[in-house]
Amino acid sequence: MRHGKYPLIVTFLVPPVLLYVVFVVSPYLQAFQISTTDWLGYSAEADSVGLANFRALWRDDYVWNALKNNAILLALVPVLTIVLGLFFATMLNMGGRRGRAGVTGVRGSALYRTVYFFPQVLSVVIIALLWKEVYHPNKGLLTSALHALGLGSPTWLGDPRTAFWCVLAVMVWSNVGFYVVLFGAAMSAVPREIYEAVMLDGASRLTTLRRVTLPLLWDTVQVAWVYLAIFALDGFILVQLMTNGGPNFSTDVIGVRMYDTAFGSETKFGYASAIGVVMFFLTLSVAALSLRLGRRDRIEYS
Repeated sequence: MRHGKYPLIVTFLVPPVLLYVVFVVSPYLQAFQISTTDWLGYSAEADSVGLANFRALWRDDYVWNALKNNAILLALVPVLTIVLGLFFATMLNMGGRRGRAGVTGVRGSALYRTVYFFPQVLSVVIIALLWKEVYHPNKGLLTSALHALGLGSPTWLGDPRTAFWCVLAVMVWSNVGFYVVLFGAAMSAVPREIYEAVMLDGASRLTTLRRVTLPLLWDTVQVAWVYLAIFALDGFILVQLMTNGGPNFSTDVIGVRMYDTAFGSETKFGYASAIGVVMFFLTLSVAALSLRLGRRDRIEYS
């Protein structure tokens, strides 16, 4: 500090910025350049093809099928996850008896939070393999439970009619716990006097959640929506490990389509980079649109 603040700022800021430029910004820029070539990934030759890869994307039925599946995930995963997260967080924070002590959570809420959060300590690979075994058509936990009740069961991940919904359920299950804890922490910051005043007015828990809790937690919900939207547009690891886009491309998503295009039998790195560029702008647009449409005036409370 004897030499002023600017040398100190440069010393601590320049190295991480350089690392970010080299390992994050540079690959993005290279992807844009590669998307205009016919590079196969394993050769030194890469001829420029202009926008031919993007025109081919427009006519690619497999890409449109993957985008359709991503659109369904985008519409359902954030909604289901946030609704379930708010419901469980409300029950844990305000699900106890309403009496002299005011609004209280259920007994053992700390234990419930730990149980709900447990999927977050598992890697996505472990979650995918775990649920793949749960859905096993012969010895899976779900199949065995249905057989014990005398009910039949489909081949969960082997049937195009059920495979996509099975993967969607795993996506919701793996994320709900984190948002239960997140929303619960946000609710804990809300003064108890507000909930006690609502309780005295005779409002039900549903009305309290809709008219009081949700507006006060809107900033947190908005951030959750953006993260879940980005997750829904990706979903690569879960899909790739559980179904690899099958059966009959019923669970294919844009991330798996890009991976198979780059590292499959054809190794079209240029075409895969074009898919990546489209995915980049699509994700950026969804995030910006979510933030813009979800903008509200901040509610202040003391």
